[in-house]
Amino acid sequence: MRIISANVNGIRSAYKKGFLEYMAQSGADIVCVQELKAQEADLSADMQNPHGMHGVWHCAEKRGYSGVAIYSKRTPDNVQIGMGVAEFDREGRFVRADFGRLSVISLYLPSGTSAPERQELKYRFMDAFYPMLRDLLAEGRDVVVCGDWNIAHQNIDIKNWKGNQKNSGFLPEEREWIGNVIAKLGWVDMWRTLYPDVAGYTWWSNRGQAYAKDVGWRIDYHMVSPNLAAKAQAAHVYKAEKFSDHAPLVVDYAYDI
Repeated sequence: MRIISANVNGIRSAYKKGFLEYMAQSGADIVCVQELKAQEADLSADMQNPHGMHGVWHCAEKRGYSGVAIYSKRTPDNVQIGMGVAEFDREGRFVRADFGRLSVISLYLPSGTSAPERQELKYRFMDAFYPMLRDLLAEGRDVVVCGDWNIAHQNIDIKNWKGNQKNSGFLPEEREWIGNVIAKLGWVDMWRTLYPDVAGYTWWSNRGQAYAKDVGWRIDYHMVSPNLAAKAQAAHVYKAEKFSDHAPLVVDYAYDI
């Protein structure tokens, strides 16, 4: 089973850059997308069901903003749209699809870079999402939370870690929080577990020559329940084509849905 997580920074823009074709040739069974930046009415037929895949999505109320989706070869048995918290659900940040014992979540955790008010919203989201992550593991299912978590956890996860310790995405409180998700709740950071010494950047600023010089951040994750994590075989960050300021994170699991 191959699962891809990709922040496309606008699905219409990414399609123009070849993302639809990439999905077709990727061999993915499930593709989790963040930052649709589109309303349901804006989604063309091939954005709703690309190559015959089943699509579910959670769009933001604000036009051209946020939004998440899950595309799958198999039709889900059950779908959950939103977290059940109005403040966050208005922004289209969470969608879950169940396939037998497997639960897949596409998550777009808020960024706090634009204003102090957004950082405070990010902290509120983290406070609300933490017990949800605890309860997800308590369900006893095989779970993967794919998406843009907007937090780099360790120094290895960001090229210029010394210069970003006071910036959103690498603040001590954020790093401690995601550390607790792993160490206290028991979630497995799949990339870092498979490749302890490989940076694995998934996002690069559009400023300067960040992408060309690989001055990146690892803020996109497969966060996985332990039983499913044990079935992970390999992972890679797809950089052969550039669809957005993020690169797709691909993980293969010895798992049949």
